[in-house]
Amino acid sequence: MENKQNGAKYADDRRKSKGGWLWWLPVLVFAAIVLTMSVLTILKFVHHLKRSLSPHRPQKVIQKYADALEIAMQFFDVQKSGKLVNNNIAWRGDSGLLDGSQESLDLSKGLYDAGDLIKFGFPMAFTATMLSWGILEYGNQMNALKQLGHAQDSLKWITDYLINAHPSPNVLYIQVGDAKSDHDCWERPETMSEMRPLTQVNASFPGTEVAAETAAAMASASLVFKKRNGTYSDQLLVHAQQLFTFADTYRGSYSISLPQVQEYYNSTGYGDELLWAAGWLYYATGDHAYLNYVTELNGQEFANWGSPTWFSWDDKHAGVQILLSRINLFGAKEVSDTENLDIQVYRKTAEAIMCRLLPDSPTATSSRTDSGLIWIVQYNSLQHAVASAFLAVLYSDYMLTSRTETLYCSGKSYLPDDLRNFAISQADYLLGENPMNMSYLVGFGSNYPLYLHHRGSSIPAYADTGCKDGFKWLYSKNPNPNVAMGAFVGGPFLNESYIDIRNNSMQGEPTTYNSALLVGLLSGIVTTSSVVKSF
Repeated sequence: MENKQNGAKYADDRRKSKGGWLWWLPVLVFAAIVLTMSVLTILKFVHHLKRSLSPHRPQKVIQKYADALEIAMQFFDVQKSGKLVNNNIAWRGDSGLLDGSQESLDLSKGLYDAGDLIKFGFPMAFTATMLSWGILEYGNQMNALKQLGHAQDSLKWITDYLINAHPSPNVLYIQVGDAKSDHDCWERPETMSEMRPLTQVNASFPGTEVAAETAAAMASASLVFKKRNGTYSDQLLVHAQQLFTFADTYRGSYSISLPQVQEYYNSTGYGDELLWAAGWLYYATGDHAYLNYVTELNGQEFANWGSPTWFSWDDKHAGVQILLSRINLFGAKEVSDTENLDIQVYRKTAEAIMCRLLPDSPTATSSRTDSGLIWIVQYNSLQHAVASAFLAVLYSDYMLTSRTETLYCSGKSYLPDDLRNFAISQADYLLGENPMNMSYLVGFGSNYPLYLHHRGSSIPAYADTGCKDGFKWLYSKNPNPNVAMGAFVGGPFLNESYIDIRNNSMQGEPTTYNSALLVGLLSGIVTTSSVVKSF
């Protein structure tokens, strides 16, 4: 009896124990659900964070910038010299067909750099380099908007000319036409009547900056055409390497060798162009000799470390800092400790440049208009604004792609979006959000300059005028009869005013190198995507 009672008690205890476990089961299930939801929430947040830092995050096209990009691309067609192919500019025709013929060269292609009819090699090569950079970083965006082919064709129109302008290793033709005689005329390029003399640099009359810039143009373009046209890419690279050797071996400023160039595109030095060219050649070849050139061999002398400067056709220092910071942000193989230290200094200088651009940074530049436009010089004032904005969106995307979350400016931290927002502020200003409510890009919006300082645009296509009698069109009170679509004018004065008269070349003359910078900027902000890690 006792054993049976004990057995019954044991069974009862087990039932109670089992019932207790069943009572806790819903609690445990609920806890598991909560834990699972928490983990999923965390994973979702991490995934969202990764997406926000990912170079492959969804792209959303901003139509305003897409429209502006399509318009800006057209100015390269407006400026073409030579036998035009698939010409979409109704008032333009063939011109400069005999350029270079006196030296048995075909220099008919290339671009007229501004509102006149000279082919200036220094800014033309810079135009090519900047077009290449924009394509290399933002070609996917251009392609999505059906502008990549147009950009590549415009680039090749320049590089075809540059190849022919370099007939031997130590000779480079750097100008077609005489500036004085050209400016004594006001005529359409199709009816040019004056002589078109050639200017060259060589071993006896060196031009390090123009030869090095041309090397940079060809090296960067070789990367653009590497997959599209391998033979052409190889040809460009051979010219780039020869020109760099020429520029470095026979050092001397072309402004000193050829004093006549000082009035237009005078150079302030050539060390920056040597670094610029070597940097592009490093990317194009992978040869560490070029990396060694920009670090151990010449960094200290030429790089202007720790001293931010303004990027332009003349001063490449800021471009060099940004371009070489890529190596530190994205990594590179077989970089020595010394080279790595120098590359870090390039990056620190790049960061100082960025900090100067951010409007609320402790080290922000005061060189701005009241509305926030970067403003450095009176003549062609927008050149530094668009160049700064392009570098800012590039560096923002470098940070994004490399998952570098923070930029520190004297103890204050900034995000990649802060740099992008600065770039957008400059783009919005030049597209019409300014005190004049004027778009400085001809053809964009409803209010843009009508009296462009531009010969071809100002003279009717039917006009039968020569050198001197064409000046009546310069002083005409009527708007330009031909709209130079995509022309990006010089820009406002410091007080943010703009005087739209044809003889105002300071404000109203467009340039191809500004257009190349603008194409890069618009391609960078037209979507929310970032750059690729390697070219």
